[in-house]
Amino acid sequence: MVKNVLIMGAAGRDFHDFNILFRDSREVRVVAFTAAQIPLIESRIYPPELAGKLYPEGIPIFAESQLPDLIRRLKVDQVVFAYSDISYVELMHRASLVQACGVDFNLPGARSTMLASRRPVVAVCAVRTGCGKSSTTRHICRFLQGLGKRIVVVRHPMPYGDLRKQRVQRFFRYEDFDLHCCTIEEREEYEPLVEEGIIVYAGLDYAAILKEAEDEAEIIIWDGGNNDTPFFRPDVHITLLDPLRAGHETLYYPGETNLRMADIAIINKVSSAGLERVEQVRLQIEAVNPGADILLADSKVELEPGKSLRGKRVLVVEDGPTLTHGEMPFGAGVVAAREHGAAQIVDPRPYACGSIRDTYQCYPHLQRALPAMGYSTGQIADLEATIARTDCDLVLLATPINLTRLIRIDKPSLRVRYRYDDRGEPTLSEVLKARIESVGAGG
Repeated sequence: MVKNVLIMGAAGRDFHDFNILFRDSREVRVVAFTAAQIPLIESRIYPPELAGKLYPEGIPIFAESQLPDLIRRLKVDQVVFAYSDISYVELMHRASLVQACGVDFNLPGARSTMLASRRPVVAVCAVRTGCGKSSTTRHICRFLQGLGKRIVVVRHPMPYGDLRKQRVQRFFRYEDFDLHCCTIEEREEYEPLVEEGIIVYAGLDYAAILKEAEDEAEIIIWDGGNNDTPFFRPDVHITLLDPLRAGHETLYYPGETNLRMADIAIINKVSSAGLERVEQVRLQIEAVNPGADILLADSKVELEPGKSLRGKRVLVVEDGPTLTHGEMPFGAGVVAAREHGAAQIVDPRPYACGSIRDTYQCYPHLQRALPAMGYSTGQIADLEATIARTDCDLVLLATPINLTRLIRIDKPSLRVRYRYDDRGEPTLSEVLKARIESVGAGG
C-alpha cells in the first residue's frame, strides 16, 4: 500500500528532504507540506517542475495551524518533521499532537539526507540561530583563499518567493539579488559574502546546486541556516555555540545533533558571556563530544568610521531571525551601542507599524531592538515606516546588509558589523588547515 505522507517544514529542509527521500518513491505519496516560523510562505504550491513526474499538479503548502484537519482530510499515514531551531519541548508537543491524531511522527536521520560531493566540504553549523555562523564562514573563506584555493559557498535554502524560479540560484553581483527578487533575510546571508568577491549558491534542488558548485570550486563551504544539519556530507564539520545561551546546546533540535557530529566546536562571544558560562559550555561539549577540537572566539563588533554614538539616543536595527525564532533579545547593535557610549537605546515598540507591531506581539521577549523583518514588500514598508516614526538621534544598522540600499532612512545612520576573532590558541585557521590536509585537500 502507498503511504500518505505530510511534511512539516519552513521552506527549506522540508523541500530538500522531499527531493532526496520521497520524490521518486512509488511507495510514498506526499500529500502536503505545512509551513511555520517564516511569515507568508504558506498558500503556495511546490511546483510540478520540482516535484517530479509523480506529482503533475505539484504539492500544496498549508499553514501548520491546519495540521490536525489536514491529517484527517488527506488521510495522512505519517508526518515527517523537517525544520530546525525548535526546542525539544515544542518538538514533542508537535509529535504528541500528530500521534494523538493517530499517525506516525518521523524524524529523518541527518546522514540520510546528506549528498556526497566529489570536492572536500567544510560545513559551518550551530546549536542555535545567531551563534555567529556568517562571520565564521567569511573568516574561513578568506583563509582558504589565502591558501590559493578556489572556494564556493553553498547556503542553506531560503526559498521565500516564486519556487519555480528558485531551483538553482547563483550570486556574485549585486544585480543578482534583484534578479532573484531576494528578501531582506536572503540578502543578509548572501550580500556580505558577495561584497568580498565570493560566489554563493542557494535554491531548492541541492543535487543540481552541488553539481554546479563542484564545477567552480576546489573546496565547498556549507553555510548552514538556523541550527540545521548540512545537506552535503562534510569532511570537516564545524559547530558554533553561544555561551550567552548556555544550556541551549542540548535543548534544541537539531542543534545537539550538530554538536555531537562536530569535528571542531567553537565557543563564540566569549568576551560578552563571562567565564562561568563559557566554562559551562565547554563542559557540555566535553560530555557530549569528547573528540571535538574546542576553540574560543569572539564576534568582534566594528563600527563604520566617521560617526560617533556617544551621547546619542540610538534606534538599533538588528538581524531579524536572530531576534525572532533565535530568541535573542538583542544582537551586535545593542552591544555596540553600549560599548560606544550611546546615551539611550530607544524602545521602538511604541512606534511599530503593521507587521512589525505584529512581530513584537508574536515575540514578547523583544524589547529595545528593532528586527529587520523583510519577507515581503509590505514588511519592508512597515520597517521603513517604523524607523521614520521613531524618535531618535541616530539609527544603528546592525544587520549584515546595507539597508539603505532597500529603504529610505530619514535620519543619520551608522552601520555596525561583526567579524570572527580568535581568542587564544590554537586558532581556527591552524585547526582547519590540519583537518583539511588530513582529507587530502590541502596541497
